[in-house]
Amino acid sequence: MLTVFNPAHRLHHGTELKDGTLAPSFEKPSRADTVLARVTEVGLGRVIDATSYDRLCYVRAHSERYVRFLESAWAQWSATGRTHDALPLVWPVRDLATAVEPAFIDGKLGFFAMDAGAPITATTWDAVKGSADVALTGADLILAGHSSAFALCRPPGHHAAREYMGGYCYLNNAAIAAQRLLDQGARRVAVLDVDFHHGNGTQNIFYDRADVLFVSLHGEPSISYPYFSGYESETGVDDGKGYTFNLPLPRGTDWALYQQALARAIDKIKSFQPDQLVVSLGVDTFENDPISHFKLRSEDYLPMGELIACVGVPTLFVMEGGYMVDEIGVNAVNVLLGYEQASASASR
Repeated sequence: MLTVFNPAHRLHHGTELKDGTLAPSFEKPSRADTVLARVTEVGLGRVIDATSYDRLCYVRAHSERYVRFLESAWAQWSATGRTHDALPLVWPVRDLATAVEPAFIDGKLGFFAMDAGAPITATTWDAVKGSADVALTGADLILAGHSSAFALCRPPGHHAAREYMGGYCYLNNAAIAAQRLLDQGARRVAVLDVDFHHGNGTQNIFYDRADVLFVSLHGEPSISYPYFSGYESETGVDDGKGYTFNLPLPRGTDWALYQQALARAIDKIKSFQPDQLVVSLGVDTFENDPISHFKLRSEDYLPMGELIACVGVPTLFVMEGGYMVDEIGVNAVNVLLGYEQASASASR
Protein backbone atom coordinates (compact mmCIF):
# COMPACT_ATOMS: atom_id res chain seq x y z
CA MET A 1 0.00 0.00 0.00
CA LEU A 2 1.37 3.39 -1.01
CA THR A 3 1.48 6.11 1.66
CA VAL A 4 1.21 9.78 0.74
CA PHE A 5 3.01 12.22 3.05
CA ASN A 6 3.74 15.93 3.15
CA PRO A 7 6.34 17.36 5.57
CA ALA A 8 4.53 20.72 5.40
CA HIS A 9 2.31 19.41 8.21
CA ARG A 10 5.08 20.41 10.64
CA LEU A 11 4.35 24.07 9.89
CA HIS A 12 1.23 23.93 12.07
CA HIS A 13 0.99 23.60 15.84
CA GLY A 14 -0.84 26.05 18.04
CA THR A 15 -2.76 26.45 21.26
CA GLU A 16 -6.32 25.41 22.04
CA LEU A 17 -8.87 26.38 24.64
CA LYS A 18 -9.59 23.18 26.58
CA ASP A 19 -10.88 22.62 30.10
CA GLY A 20 -11.01 26.37 30.58
CA THR A 21 -7.32 26.99 29.85
CA LEU A 22 -5.13 27.79 26.87
CA ALA A 23 -2.58 25.06 26.28
CA PRO A 24 -0.57 23.55 23.42
CA SER A 25 -2.88 21.53 21.21
CA PHE A 26 -3.05 17.74 21.54
CA GLU A 27 -2.94 17.78 17.73
CA LYS A 28 0.82 18.09 17.24
CA PRO A 29 3.42 17.31 14.56
CA SER A 30 4.70 14.17 16.27
CA ARG A 31 1.39 12.46 15.47
CA ALA A 32 2.04 12.20 11.74
CA ASP A 33 5.76 11.64 12.15
CA THR A 34 5.13 8.71 14.50
CA VAL A 35 2.73 7.11 12.01
CA LEU A 36 5.23 7.62 9.19
CA ALA A 37 7.97 5.96 11.24
CA ARG A 38 5.75 2.92 11.79
CA VAL A 39 4.82 2.74 8.09
CA THR A 40 8.52 2.56 7.31
CA GLU A 41 9.35 0.16 10.14
CA VAL A 42 6.86 -2.51 9.04
CA GLY A 43 7.54 -2.06 5.33
CA LEU A 44 3.95 -1.22 4.49
CA GLY A 45 4.97 0.12 1.10
CA ARG A 46 6.54 3.05 -0.66
CA VAL A 47 6.07 6.57 0.72
CA ILE A 48 5.45 9.22 -1.92
CA ASP A 49 5.22 13.00 -1.83
CA ALA A 50 1.93 14.82 -2.24
CA THR A 51 1.20 16.67 -5.45
CA SER A 52 0.15 20.32 -5.24
CA TYR A 53 -3.44 21.00 -6.34
CA ASP A 54 -5.45 24.03 -7.39
CA ARG A 55 -7.62 25.65 -4.73
CA LEU A 56 -10.71 24.85 -6.80
CA CYS A 57 -10.37 21.27 -5.58
CA TYR A 58 -11.00 22.50 -2.03
CA VAL A 59 -13.91 24.70 -3.08
CA ARG A 60 -15.62 21.63 -4.55
CA ALA A 61 -16.25 20.45 -0.97
CA HIS A 62 -16.33 23.79 0.84
CA SER A 63 -17.29 27.30 -0.30
CA GLU A 64 -15.30 30.00 -2.01
CA ARG A 65 -15.61 32.45 0.87
CA TYR A 66 -14.58 29.85 3.46
CA VAL A 67 -11.44 28.84 1.55
CA ARG A 68 -10.65 32.53 1.03
CA PHE A 69 -10.99 33.09 4.78
CA LEU A 70 -8.53 30.30 5.58
CA GLU A 71 -6.05 31.65 3.05
CA SER A 72 -6.20 35.22 4.40
CA ALA A 73 -7.03 34.86 8.11
CA TRP A 74 -3.48 35.21 9.43
CA ALA A 75 -2.76 38.29 7.32
CA GLN A 76 -5.93 39.94 8.62
CA TRP A 77 -5.16 38.92 12.21
CA SER A 78 -1.55 40.08 12.15
CA ALA A 79 -2.55 43.37 10.52
CA THR A 80 -4.16 44.30 13.85
CA GLY A 81 -0.75 44.01 15.52
CA ARG A 82 -1.39 40.67 17.19
CA THR A 83 1.30 38.00 16.93
CA HIS A 84 -0.20 35.19 19.04
CA ASP A 85 -2.44 32.41 17.68
CA ALA A 86 -5.74 33.54 16.20
CA LEU A 87 -8.76 32.06 18.01
CA PRO A 88 -12.44 33.05 17.89
CA LEU A 89 -13.94 35.55 20.32
CA VAL A 90 -17.67 35.21 19.60
CA TRP A 91 -19.93 32.71 17.79
CA PRO A 92 -23.23 33.34 15.92
CA VAL A 93 -25.38 30.99 18.01
CA ARG A 94 -29.17 30.56 18.28
CA ASP A 95 -30.88 33.84 17.37
CA LEU A 96 -27.80 35.78 16.23
CA ALA A 97 -27.29 36.56 12.53
CA THR A 98 -25.70 33.63 10.72
CA ALA A 99 -25.87 34.61 7.05
CA VAL A 100 -23.73 37.74 6.72
CA GLU A 101 -19.96 37.34 6.91
CA PRO A 102 -18.46 39.97 9.25
CA ALA A 103 -15.91 42.39 7.82
CA PHE A 104 -13.49 42.31 10.78
CA ILE A 105 -11.24 39.33 11.52
CA ASP A 106 -12.54 38.80 15.08
CA GLY A 107 -16.03 38.35 13.68
CA LYS A 108 -14.79 36.20 10.81
CA LEU A 109 -13.03 33.79 13.16
CA GLY A 110 -16.26 33.10 15.03
CA PHE A 111 -18.37 33.05 11.88
CA PHE A 112 -16.21 30.32 10.34
CA ALA A 113 -15.56 28.25 13.50
CA MET A 114 -17.41 25.79 15.73
CA ASP A 115 -14.99 25.97 18.67
CA ALA A 116 -11.69 27.36 19.94
CA GLY A 117 -9.80 24.21 19.02
CA ALA A 118 -8.59 25.23 15.57
CA PRO A 119 -5.94 27.93 16.05
CA ILE A 120 -4.55 29.80 13.07
CA THR A 121 -0.86 30.67 13.02
CA ALA A 122 1.37 32.29 10.42
CA THR A 123 1.94 28.99 8.61
CA THR A 124 -1.33 27.15 9.29
CA TRP A 125 -2.63 27.61 5.75
CA ASP A 126 0.50 26.02 4.26
CA ALA A 127 0.00 22.94 6.45
CA VAL A 128 -3.75 22.80 5.83
CA LYS A 129 -3.34 23.06 2.06
CA GLY A 130 -0.61 20.42 2.21
CA SER A 131 -2.88 18.07 4.13
CA ALA A 132 -5.70 18.40 1.59
CA ASP A 133 -3.17 17.79 -1.18
CA VAL A 134 -2.18 14.52 0.52
CA ALA A 135 -5.81 13.37 0.37
CA LEU A 136 -6.18 14.45 -3.26
CA THR A 137 -2.98 12.63 -4.22
CA GLY A 138 -4.36 9.53 -2.51
CA ALA A 139 -7.62 9.84 -4.41
CA ASP A 140 -5.72 10.07 -7.67
CA LEU A 141 -3.83 6.89 -6.80
CA ILE A 142 -7.18 5.13 -6.48
CA LEU A 143 -8.31 6.63 -9.78
CA ALA A 144 -5.07 5.40 -11.37
CA GLY A 145 -5.97 1.82 -10.49
CA HIS A 146 -4.47 1.21 -7.05
CA SER A 147 -6.72 -0.95 -4.89
CA SER A 148 -5.81 0.98 -1.75
CA ALA A 149 -3.77 3.94 -0.53
CA PHE A 150 -3.03 5.73 2.74
CA ALA A 151 -3.24 9.52 2.88
CA LEU A 152 -1.26 10.45 5.99
CA CYS A 153 -3.02 13.77 6.47
CA ARG A 154 -2.27 16.32 9.16
CA PRO A 155 -4.04 18.48 10.25
CA PRO A 156 -7.04 16.14 10.25
CA GLY A 157 -10.25 17.17 8.55
CA HIS A 158 -13.50 15.43 9.48
CA HIS A 159 -14.82 18.18 11.81
CA ALA A 160 -14.43 20.82 9.06
CA ALA A 161 -17.81 21.48 7.45
CA ARG A 162 -18.66 23.32 4.28
CA GLU A 163 -18.18 26.68 6.00
CA TYR A 164 -16.60 26.16 9.39
CA MET A 165 -13.47 24.82 11.06
CA GLY A 166 -13.11 23.19 14.47
CA GLY A 167 -11.79 20.21 16.35
CA TYR A 168 -8.28 20.66 14.92
CA CYS A 169 -9.77 20.58 11.38
CA TYR A 170 -9.74 23.22 8.64
CA LEU A 171 -10.26 21.59 5.24
CA ASN A 172 -12.17 18.31 5.18
CA ASN A 173 -9.62 15.97 3.62
CA ALA A 174 -11.94 12.95 3.38
CA ALA A 175 -14.74 14.98 1.80
CA ILE A 176 -12.36 16.64 -0.65
CA ALA A 177 -11.05 13.20 -1.66
CA ALA A 178 -14.57 11.78 -2.03
CA GLN A 179 -15.60 14.73 -4.18
CA ARG A 180 -12.48 14.22 -6.32
CA LEU A 181 -13.49 10.60 -6.95
CA LEU A 182 -16.98 11.71 -7.96
CA ASP A 183 -15.70 14.48 -10.20
CA GLN A 184 -13.51 11.95 -12.00
CA GLY A 185 -16.31 9.53 -12.78
CA ALA A 186 -17.47 7.63 -9.68
CA ARG A 187 -21.24 7.24 -9.42
CA ARG A 188 -21.32 6.54 -5.68
CA VAL A 189 -18.71 6.90 -2.94
CA ALA A 190 -19.03 5.75 0.66
CA VAL A 191 -17.26 7.47 3.55
CA LEU A 192 -16.72 5.36 6.67
CA ASP A 193 -15.64 7.33 9.75
CA VAL A 194 -14.07 5.21 12.52
CA ASP A 195 -12.68 8.12 14.53
CA PHE A 196 -13.91 8.28 18.14
CA HIS A 197 -15.50 11.68 17.47
CA HIS A 198 -18.43 12.12 15.10
CA GLY A 199 -17.44 13.40 11.68
CA ASN A 200 -19.87 16.30 11.81
CA GLY A 201 -18.10 18.17 9.02
CA THR A 202 -18.28 15.30 6.55
CA GLN A 203 -21.93 14.77 7.42
CA ASN A 204 -22.62 18.48 6.88
CA ILE A 205 -21.02 18.51 3.43
CA PHE A 206 -22.93 15.50 2.09
CA TYR A 207 -26.14 15.61 4.16
CA ASP A 208 -28.49 16.45 1.27
CA ARG A 209 -26.88 14.19 -1.34
CA ALA A 210 -27.52 10.63 -2.50
CA ASP A 211 -24.18 10.07 -4.27
CA VAL A 212 -22.26 9.82 -0.98
CA LEU A 213 -23.16 7.47 1.86
CA PHE A 214 -21.73 8.71 5.17
CA VAL A 215 -21.41 6.12 7.94
CA SER A 216 -19.92 6.99 11.35
CA LEU A 217 -19.13 5.03 14.52
CA HIS A 218 -18.43 7.35 17.44
CA GLY A 219 -18.94 8.21 21.09
CA GLU A 220 -22.48 8.91 22.26
CA PRO A 221 -22.88 12.63 21.41
CA SER A 222 -24.68 13.60 24.62
CA ILE A 223 -21.38 13.01 26.47
CA SER A 224 -18.82 13.18 23.66
CA TYR A 225 -17.38 15.94 21.48
CA PRO A 226 -18.69 17.48 19.25
CA TYR A 227 -21.91 17.07 21.34
CA PHE A 228 -24.30 18.57 18.79
CA SER A 229 -24.20 15.96 16.04
CA GLY A 230 -24.02 12.22 15.55
CA TYR A 231 -27.40 11.04 16.83
CA GLU A 232 -29.08 8.05 15.16
CA SER A 233 -31.97 10.28 14.14
CA GLU A 234 -29.68 12.22 11.78
CA THR A 235 -30.19 10.38 8.49
CA GLY A 236 -29.98 13.12 5.84
CA VAL A 237 -32.36 15.59 4.22
CA ASP A 238 -33.92 16.07 0.77
CA ASP A 239 -32.10 13.88 -1.79
CA GLY A 240 -29.76 12.74 0.98
CA LYS A 241 -32.49 11.23 3.17
CA GLY A 242 -31.31 7.77 4.20
CA TYR A 243 -27.71 8.32 3.11
CA THR A 244 -26.34 9.21 6.56
CA PHE A 245 -26.00 6.35 9.05
CA ASN A 246 -24.82 7.14 12.59
CA LEU A 247 -23.84 4.50 15.12
CA PRO A 248 -23.21 6.22 18.49
CA LEU A 249 -21.64 3.95 21.11
CA PRO A 250 -21.50 4.19 24.92
CA ARG A 251 -18.62 5.12 27.20
CA GLY A 252 -16.22 2.23 27.69
CA THR A 253 -16.99 0.53 24.36
CA ASP A 254 -14.57 -2.38 23.82
CA TRP A 255 -13.76 -4.36 20.69
CA ALA A 256 -16.59 -6.86 21.18
CA LEU A 257 -19.21 -4.10 21.07
CA TYR A 258 -17.37 -2.03 18.47
CA GLN A 259 -17.02 -5.03 16.16
CA GLN A 260 -20.79 -5.55 16.14
CA ALA A 261 -21.38 -1.93 15.18
CA LEU A 262 -18.66 -2.01 12.52
CA ALA A 263 -20.21 -5.13 11.00
CA ARG A 264 -23.51 -3.23 10.72
CA ALA A 265 -21.67 -0.33 9.11
CA ILE A 266 -19.99 -2.64 6.58
CA ASP A 267 -23.33 -4.22 5.67
CA LYS A 268 -24.82 -0.76 5.12
CA ILE A 269 -21.93 0.24 2.87
CA LYS A 270 -22.06 -2.98 0.85
CA SER A 271 -25.78 -2.52 0.22
CA PHE A 272 -25.02 0.97 -1.12
CA GLN A 273 -22.68 -0.62 -3.72
CA PRO A 274 -20.13 2.21 -3.85
CA ASP A 275 -17.51 2.47 -6.55
CA GLN A 276 -14.92 3.48 -3.95
CA LEU A 277 -14.61 3.78 -0.19
CA VAL A 278 -12.96 6.58 1.78
CA VAL A 279 -12.12 5.73 5.40
CA SER A 280 -11.67 8.52 7.93
CA LEU A 281 -9.09 6.67 9.98
CA GLY A 282 -9.02 7.95 13.55
CA VAL A 283 -7.46 5.75 16.22
CA ASP A 284 -8.55 7.79 19.23
CA THR A 285 -10.78 4.83 20.04
CA PHE A 286 -7.65 3.47 21.78
CA GLU A 287 -8.00 2.65 25.47
CA ASN A 288 -5.35 5.16 26.57
CA ASP A 289 -6.27 8.08 24.35
CA PRO A 290 -6.24 11.24 26.50
CA ILE A 291 -9.38 12.87 25.06
CA SER A 292 -11.64 9.85 24.39
CA HIS A 293 -13.28 7.04 26.34
CA PHE A 294 -13.40 3.83 24.30
CA LYS A 295 -11.36 0.76 25.23
CA LEU A 296 -9.92 -0.66 22.03
CA ARG A 297 -6.45 -2.22 22.27
CA SER A 298 -3.67 -2.14 19.71
CA GLU A 299 -4.38 -5.71 18.58
CA ASP A 300 -8.01 -4.80 17.87
CA TYR A 301 -7.04 -2.59 14.95
CA LEU A 302 -5.93 -5.58 12.87
CA PRO A 303 -9.43 -7.13 12.69
CA MET A 304 -10.83 -3.64 12.15
CA GLY A 305 -8.84 -3.47 8.93
CA GLU A 306 -9.95 -6.98 8.01
CA LEU A 307 -13.60 -6.02 8.36
CA ILE A 308 -13.16 -2.89 6.26
CA ALA A 309 -11.62 -5.03 3.51
CA CYS A 310 -14.92 -6.94 3.28
CA VAL A 311 -16.45 -4.01 1.38
CA GLY A 312 -14.36 -5.18 -1.56
CA VAL A 313 -13.89 -1.90 -3.43
CA PRO A 314 -10.85 0.40 -3.92
CA THR A 315 -10.25 2.10 -0.58
CA LEU A 316 -8.53 5.31 0.43
CA PHE A 317 -7.58 5.65 4.10
CA VAL A 318 -7.39 9.26 5.30
CA MET A 319 -5.71 9.93 8.65
CA GLU A 320 -7.86 11.70 11.23
CA GLY A 321 -7.49 11.64 15.04
CA GLY A 322 -5.54 9.72 17.64
CA TYR A 323 -3.67 11.52 20.39
CA MET A 324 -1.79 8.90 22.42
CA VAL A 325 1.24 9.58 20.30
CA ASP A 326 3.37 6.65 21.50
CA GLU A 327 0.83 4.15 20.12
CA ILE A 328 -0.74 6.08 17.26
CA GLY A 329 1.67 4.61 14.70
CA VAL A 330 1.10 1.02 15.79
CA ASN A 331 -2.67 1.43 15.91
CA ALA A 332 -3.09 3.22 12.57
CA VAL A 333 -0.75 0.89 10.73
CA ASN A 334 -2.41 -2.17 12.27
CA VAL A 335 -5.64 -1.17 10.51
CA LEU A 336 -3.77 -0.95 7.22
CA LEU A 337 -1.97 -4.26 7.78
CA GLY A 338 -5.24 -5.99 8.64
CA TYR A 339 -6.82 -4.57 5.50
CA GLU A 340 -3.88 -5.67 3.34
CA GLN A 341 -3.82 -9.19 4.75
CA ALA A 342 -7.57 -9.68 4.28
CA SER A 343 -7.47 -8.25 0.76
CA ALA A 344 -4.60 -10.55 -0.20
CA SER A 345 -6.45 -13.59 1.14
CA ALA A 346 -9.62 -12.66 -0.75
CA SER A 347 -7.73 -12.35 -4.05
CA ARG A 348 -6.19 -15.83 -3.84
